[in-house]
Amino acid sequence: MSPSPERTSGQDSEIQDGKFFAAIGYINVLCFVPLLLKKKNNFAQFHGKQALVLFILEIAASILKVVPALGDLVFTVAFVLFGILSLVGVMKVLMGEYWEMPVIFEISNRVSL
Repeated sequence: MSPSPERTSGQDSEIQDGKFFAAIGYINVLCFVPLLLKKKNNFAQFHGKQALVLFILEIAASILKVVPALGDLVFTVAFVLFGILSLVGVMKVLMGEYWEMPVIFEISNRVSL
């Protein structure tokens, strides 16, 4: 799904048009913003799907927090990991890049909206 390194002017305008929406998509529940408001923008959809997978994993980690001791550890590690991935995702969006997050991309690739 990721485009070739050579960009056309159409791709550049699509990236510029979707940057804001793709960037805010990495903020928890706001992952739905690019998915719902920029349905025809491949750049926003690409990052929105990855943000959606991160959000679902964050919810799963929060649910695991109920487990005594181990749940707190898993939640803390997940919170830090997903936070770092979200920050890197925002940076890649602002640089106009399609970045395939390790593991997350494979899962997001299966998401069809």
